Amino acid sequence: MKIDVAEGSLFGLDNLPYGVFSTPGTAPRAGVRVGDQVVDLAAALGDEVFAQPTLNAFMAQGRRRWDEVRERIAELVSGEVPDAAVHPVRAVTLHLPVAVADYVDFYASEHHATNLGRLFRPDSAPLMPNWKHLPVGYHGRAGTVVVSGTDIVRPSGQRKAPDEAAPTFGPSRRLDIEAELGFLVGTGSELGSAVPVEEFAERVFGAVLVNDWSARDIQAWEYVPLGPFLGKSFATSISPWVVPLAALEAARVPTPVQDPAPLPYLTEREPWGLDIELAVSWNGQEVSRPPYREMYWSPAQMLAHMTVNGAVSRTGDLYASGTISGPEKEQRGAFIELSWGGREPVVVNGEERTFLADGDEVVISATAPGTRGGRIGFGEVRGRILPAR
Repeated sequence: MKIDVAEGSLFGLDNLPYGVFSTPGTAPRAGVRVGDQVVDLAAALGDEVFAQPTLNAFMAQGRRRWDEVRERIAELVSGEVPDAAVHPVRAVTLHLPVAVADYVDFYASEHHATNLGRLFRPDSAPLMPNWKHLPVGYHGRAGTVVVSGTDIVRPSGQRKAPDEAAPTFGPSRRLDIEAELGFLVGTGSELGSAVPVEEFAERVFGAVLVNDWSARDIQAWEYVPLGPFLGKSFATSISPWVVPLAALEAARVPTPVQDPAPLPYLTEREPWGLDIELAVSWNGQEVSRPPYREMYWSPAQMLAHMTVNGAVSRTGDLYASGTISGPEKEQRGAFIELSWGGREPVVVNGEERTFLADGDEVVISATAPGTRGGRIGFGEVRGRILPAR
């Protein structure tokens, strides 16, 4: 059959994002989205690597193979695709696209880091002395990365408000989101070696949307001196569609001026800033539009820093940017910023809100310039809050 792609579609031939899907009675396998259809790649290309329940085996084949397959798909969907290989996107179930090997979350937005510094340390400099010298990050929990649409159970843990004499245990009272962009490693590196910034496009397969759910009260009590732990590890949601790095060539822009100049291992001759526009909706109302182009540290620098000590990287590693925020209030990518620590409520559907209540649903979407002059889409990452158990 001929796949018709509507004019202005975010999923045209300059996108072709990969995902893992199933239909009633069938096992999960790899597909590519074209317009409002999903093409079964195992059936269309006759390659068993796409019959796997994750993209990991294909990702591990490397950049040359990724480029070859992308070219084959573009040729195929420009002509006739076997009917049995095409499924309406509304009729499929989407799954976690990769088996996540490791998960690292960075803190790469100067605007976000500055805002949180002002909130948490009002009498000190908002940025820590190391912040403009290296991409700050922490290791998360790969086993709690879930696909968009998975409900999020409110976490419980120790919390201690400033006016409380001692900590108590219970459900988080300051549950938050973090609108982020994530990157998936396709080909890893050996223990004891480092990935130079120049190898970013050879190593990284593509990008996904990320919502790194955050229990701010649990986080505030536990993070000194070793950083985030239970306030972050309960759930991280990602979008089901992986936008190939090749689809983001038209979105490349310089990073903001980095002053002081980074050390040599972090210096990029051709920076990997990305002009990607996110949108955050809270119970159906758009409340923020975070701009990824404002991110201080690039994903190439993040990967280089993550491995510079010789730490191994593996197929399926996910690393995320940290909260994406811009200079304006309506560009803040976390509710702790948007409500300024709860002191400036946000009006959502006529109601003043600060942090997430049970039953709330958050949807993060994003678009970027495409290589054919239009825009491409990442789909969405969606999650609804369930009561603590």
